[in-house]
Amino acid sequence: MYSKIEEPPKLVLTGTPREIGFHHGSRLRPQISSQITIYEEMFQVNCNLSWDAVRQQADQFAATIQRATPHLYQEMEGIAEGAGVDVLDIVALNCRSELTFGKFTDGCTSLSWKRNDHCRILAQNWDFTTTIRKNIALMEIQQRDKPTIHMVTEAGIVGKIGFNSACVGTCLNAIRAHPCVPSKLPIHVALRLCLESTSAAEAVQTLESLGGVGSSQHILIADSKSSLGLELSPLGDVHLQPDEYGMVAHTNHFLANRFVYEPPWLSGSPIRLARAQELTRELIGSGVLEEDAIIGRVLREKVFSDTYNAPQSISNQEDMTRHPISRSSTLFNIVMRLEPETLGAEVVIGRPGSGEESDLLRLPFH
Repeated sequence: MYSKIEEPPKLVLTGTPREIGFHHGSRLRPQISSQITIYEEMFQVNCNLSWDAVRQQADQFAATIQRATPHLYQEMEGIAEGAGVDVLDIVALNCRSELTFGKFTDGCTSLSWKRNDHCRILAQNWDFTTTIRKNIALMEIQQRDKPTIHMVTEAGIVGKIGFNSACVGTCLNAIRAHPCVPSKLPIHVALRLCLESTSAAEAVQTLESLGGVGSSQHILIADSKSSLGLELSPLGDVHLQPDEYGMVAHTNHFLANRFVYEPPWLSGSPIRLARAQELTRELIGSGVLEEDAIIGRVLREKVFSDTYNAPQSISNQEDMTRHPISRSSTLFNIVMRLEPETLGAEVVIGRPGSGEESDLLRLPFH
């Protein structure tokens, strides 16, 4: 049975950082209120933290954001003003990955593939608590002297998954590891900085120049000529190079970064990784991905719809044994084509191939 999911809001944001934020907050005011309510429950259930305690911890990151990226703090102030909330509420949304030490169950499977010397395919299933799906938004952000950003994000969050007009794209995989260092960048701020860069190399240099990130995460970054798996942590980073197939794939455990202690958490993560590698390598070997027009559809149908080892499958399904607020499923899929002549992305909200998904959406959306 097919159940169509409504398309998310589409925002074009321009102007000063505060103006960009104010428009974001005003347009998504109900969704931001919903975000705060949902995350308040998630922090209480998963971390035994009240929202007041979350805001107090977020205040440490607020100082870091003000110092390292003042334009993004101004944008967060604008979001707060537009949404009618306190700026610490918005800071908390943007550093929720740091405040939880990975106790939220972001699943996620991402991959990049070298299509040719001037094109990279970058794709991901983003898995998270299903209640968040109604707060997803598509954004185009135009800033002076920076590439235009096209991304899929949550209401109130300034950086997530997408690409820019310079052909730089980002995917994200959550990692559960200690420590967390609030004097370093929250991962959603780091993602935004990547999307403000003109190359993958520049993005890496920017993150390093600002002292790195405050929690353990994986950013899969690519431009038209390169791709890197950035296994980031407060204690040191490791960069993963493409394999012999021209591919980098990642799920929710570090493959090479041993700077931090990473306790086992998602038992399905290694299985998903092996499965994604196997399925994608089969497609590469078959030659079917040589047909440009069908790359997105083939990846959705053959890789990102896969239900092997459900519910912890690539197409992630809710585990009904968990608390409702902690049940994770695939909330969207994105397939980006990072090539100057054909730059763009295909997005499906919901679980690809499940019968419960949106129509095919495209970025840029106008």
